[in-house]
Amino acid sequence: MAVLAATTGGALSAPAAAEGEAPPGQVDFLTHCPAPQEAGLPPADGPTTARITVDNPAPQVGDTVTVTYQVVRTPAVNPVGGELPADVLTPTGRILLAGAQSGEVTVVGAKRNDPVPAGAALPAVTMTGTFTVTAPGETTLAPGGYTLHTSHLLDLDTTCTADAASAAPVSARLTATGLPTANLRSVFLGAAQGRPGAKVKVTAAGFPPGAAVTVAGRAGAAETADRVSATADELGTALVELPVTDKATTAVIAYEGGAWSARQGSGPAAYTVVDAAPPPSAARKVTATVEPGVLGMTQTGEDITLGAVPYGDGGAAPGRIGTVTVTDARGGPAGWSLIGKVTDFTGPGGIRIPGASLSWTPRCVAAEGSRSVCTPGSAGVVGPEGALLASTPDAPLVGGTFTIDATVTLKVPPYTPPGAYTAVLTLTLS
Repeated sequence: MAVLAATTGGALSAPAAAEGEAPPGQVDFLTHCPAPQEAGLPPADGPTTARITVDNPAPQVGDTVTVTYQVVRTPAVNPVGGELPADVLTPTGRILLAGAQSGEVTVVGAKRNDPVPAGAALPAVTMTGTFTVTAPGETTLAPGGYTLHTSHLLDLDTTCTADAASAAPVSARLTATGLPTANLRSVFLGAAQGRPGAKVKVTAAGFPPGAAVTVAGRAGAAETADRVSATADELGTALVELPVTDKATTAVIAYEGGAWSARQGSGPAAYTVVDAAPPPSAARKVTATVEPGVLGMTQTGEDITLGAVPYGDGGAAPGRIGTVTVTDARGGPAGWSLIGKVTDFTGPGGIRIPGASLSWTPRCVAAEGSRSVCTPGSAGVVGPEGALLASTPDAPLVGGTFTIDATVTLKVPPYTPPGAYTAVLTLTLS
């Protein structure tokens, strides 16, 4: 089902089109509009002319799309005995989703209309609403039933439904794309330096179980002759010893396939070959070594408490993830990425709110003197598939201290049972 979030819009006329030519997406469908019982009028049957538009016809999964439902013409008539005054007509309706994503979107319009003479047709109205894209592919949007509520003298509802023998035709389409998959492959070294020929213990993690993994030395962007092969175990980990004989080696990488790539390889781990042999002349070489450190992170606090939302209304529960500090003291050419994943929210009686209902807006600041530039991830859905919180790019020399934070919002559906809903947010640094 689509995630529903109604907003208000005005009762407006249909957009202008060339004479004799209907606007794109405008459709007609037969409707049955019984008059309110209090009005004592016969039902009104006839065609409804409608049009649906979307603000983004090519969204990504997790995006929020705003939809507009225009009823250009309705067979429904003024249900009161005399003239209907201005600004007493409130429209609500449904948009039907089908294809890659199914469900309904509730749309609402503002109380805004010109006076309507007795017995005349009710005027054109415009309703808007939003929904969250949950599946890639093409989704069609067709007009559903709508209700025209008047609040003059009495509260009267005229509800128009599509004729059972002829469903409303498709009025709009959108094609959604999926979110990119994060690369969680990483490589860890047992030592950050050694003499030529030393065997370095290497742990390559995050690979598919059973994958053929190559562990190799790297000098800048080029690989050296130092190379061993292994097979990832059932946990996706390969443990090897890499003899490093090439004095030009400055880092170690791991990858699948015939060559390293950003999609199937790990970021480089810095390694220094220390050649302490004295020169053949009477001169003596003086060597000072700057030892590389590690890549790590800390987070302020433990639990994240979101704001409360009222039962019935639903809405956005706001909060913050708490400050995360990433320290990169490796000194090599590899950047890093910080990925977040969230489980479904579980509440009383096992009621769930999908993890895809949680979105964030990341922020990242590099401390003064840091060599790397920190880029925050895009604002959008976190969800169980994961999203990028922040990253730094590969460069000849990287490092620094980075302060990362994000505001988060959980979309809570209306009439979600009261209680505390809990999920687990996992941050992975690689």
